[in-house]
Amino acid sequence: MQVNLHHLHLSSRMCHVLDSYHFVCFCFFTDSGMIGVNYGRIADNLPAPEKVVELLKSQGINRVKLFDTDKTVLTALANSGIKVVVSLPNENLTAAAADQSYTDKWVQENVKKYTPATDIEAIAVGNEVFVDPKNTTKYLVAAMTNVQSSLVKFNLDKSVKISSPIALSALANSYPPSAGSFKPDLIEPVIKPMLDLLRKTSSHLMVNAYPFFAYAANADKIPLDYALFRENAGNVDSGNGLKYNSLFDAQIDAVYAAMAAVGFNDVKLVVTETGWPSAGDENEIGAGSANAAAYNGGLVKRVLTGNGTPLKPNEPLNVYLFALFNENQKTGPTSERNYGLFYPNENKVYDVPFSVMVTPVSDSKVKVPVNTPSHVGQTWCVANGKTTKEKLQEALDYACGEGGADCRPIQKGATCYDPESLEAHASYAFNSYYQKNARGVGTCNFGGAAYVVSQPPSTHILFFLKIIIFINTNQFYVY
Repeated sequence: MQVNLHHLHLSSRMCHVLDSYHFVCFCFFTDSGMIGVNYGRIADNLPAPEKVVELLKSQGINRVKLFDTDKTVLTALANSGIKVVVSLPNENLTAAAADQSYTDKWVQENVKKYTPATDIEAIAVGNEVFVDPKNTTKYLVAAMTNVQSSLVKFNLDKSVKISSPIALSALANSYPPSAGSFKPDLIEPVIKPMLDLLRKTSSHLMVNAYPFFAYAANADKIPLDYALFRENAGNVDSGNGLKYNSLFDAQIDAVYAAMAAVGFNDVKLVVTETGWPSAGDENEIGAGSANAAAYNGGLVKRVLTGNGTPLKPNEPLNVYLFALFNENQKTGPTSERNYGLFYPNENKVYDVPFSVMVTPVSDSKVKVPVNTPSHVGQTWCVANGKTTKEKLQEALDYACGEGGADCRPIQKGATCYDPESLEAHASYAFNSYYQKNARGVGTCNFGGAAYVVSQPPSTHILFFLKIIIFINTNQFYVY
């Protein structure tokens, strides 16, 4: 099949021509997601805010979410280069909804006073208001509206966005993800007007998502690997046919589906809390440092590769991990005091790298930064265009199924779906399988349906696009 390269959308993919009848599509993304962290302070043994800022910078963390507007914290963050989300607590919602003069004063004293030295980029108006025992839901939209009006008044509305974090308990249904829906009693009084405000202000819906809770409550039904971003068989959505390899993705797409169901498919989403506890009570199944490291480490890799969810493959994931420190004064089960990435003495509870690194296929322990890749010695697996369509299809089905290749980017509507050809899709799947299996002997054959090539896509174009080559889990991606 001859291919007209002028018809390829090079803004989202790049094709390397092997001969006049054969090419392979390597996907890249110009935008990856971002990782931030929640800085909670319900503890009596935490380091001073100035030390915390030093810790954040030493780890390469440039976004932080606060649960208040503490003066010492906001002052310490000044001129740090760290972007900040501040919060207006639930107990302030009634006053904020009743009188804009209250929000004028609050914005002036808690936001305007610290900008631009402190880079405040968003305000979380309340937190998980729908489950607030003080029943503040009815005040939420009015409070958000008044805060937005105050931002406009002080000419801050372009740089500071508003939202309100919701828990997944706001959903009436989350499985399968395509059937995601909001609780009916929330839709008209609060969900629709809130989403309308977010749409008008180009703000994101804030969502708190914890696969740990779902797993702990259904450990007999949910595979642990599926919850921890490990290799697993995946789960196909019976509603739309999309395949999910992580519980996190399924939860996020359930929210996207719920928004689409009420007419707000265009509102973007940011995950303002997610994490996994490093310790828990005996009945908190799955809690533990090894699982916490697997979840948060897998999530960081997931976010920084630039992939979206199966339902929104082109939307980068933006995530705030919970939390920076273990907080010894939190009440409730043991897990509540053990979500921290760090102990109060600033030692790591477990290791989570905040950047994607290239791990060589050899046994070398040296790690190379992703922005200085080398193609020397690398190989790729592509489809054999001379084989039959039946053999290609059979091999493609195996790679995407039992073989465990990541075939999300070649599903309809995803980044590498075009060009819509069996050969192009097979090349993508075969290469995913080949890299996943460490380019082992015999992993690029598929009964003669594939072969190995040693020439990568145009090196100078890739360098210009600041590609990321990521082989940390023996997968190959170009972004």
